Amino acid sequence: MKGIAVFASGSGSNFQAIVDACESGELDAKVNLLVCDRPGAKTIERADKHGIPTFVFKAKEYPDKEAFETEILKSLEEAKVEFIALAGYMRLIGPTLLSQFEGKMVNIHPSLLPAFPGKDAIGQAIESGVSETGVTVHYVDNGMDTGPIIEQASVPIDAGDTAEILQQKIHKIEHELYPRVIQNILHTSTEKGEFA
Repeated sequence: MKGIAVFASGSGSNFQAIVDACESGELDAKVNLLVCDRPGAKTIERADKHGIPTFVFKAKEYPDKEAFETEILKSLEEAKVEFIALAGYMRLIGPTLLSQFEGKMVNIHPSLLPAFPGKDAIGQAIESGVSETGVTVHYVDNGMDTGPIIEQASVPIDAGDTAEILQQKIHKIEHELYPRVIQNILHTSTEKGEFA
């Protein structure tokens, strides 16, 4: 069973979906660590409820990205993490982590990339007047939501949809899609011997 880490900065609904999928057996993995850059975020409470260790930090307490990513890397090694899922982690990943987890780190983004990358993708979609947006799971590279796309699902934007309504629709798709995509990656990688 693969040890995974989830990186999150907010309420952690995708973190919860991954943990639930692991506990139900839908995802053949175990969440060994939550990494969070916002002390007090709700996602930390969720981890505590499931007895999942956390690495919580404030970036401004470190001299630079390399310094805190080096600390994160130590925690990942101690927790025997082989794969990373970003779930609302609002920081670009630097070379310290990328070099160790290239091809073993994915992100979920609430739009049909390359449309609406970066922050507030849901607000961007509503403001632009498009009739649909969606969800993208992609590998992480050194850019902002620019890594190779693994899978996408579209979500219609209906007349009268507010950002809150659209967010609920997107979350529903994310919570089903993300654990399934992670399971597919881990299963395929194991078959190829990439995690040996």
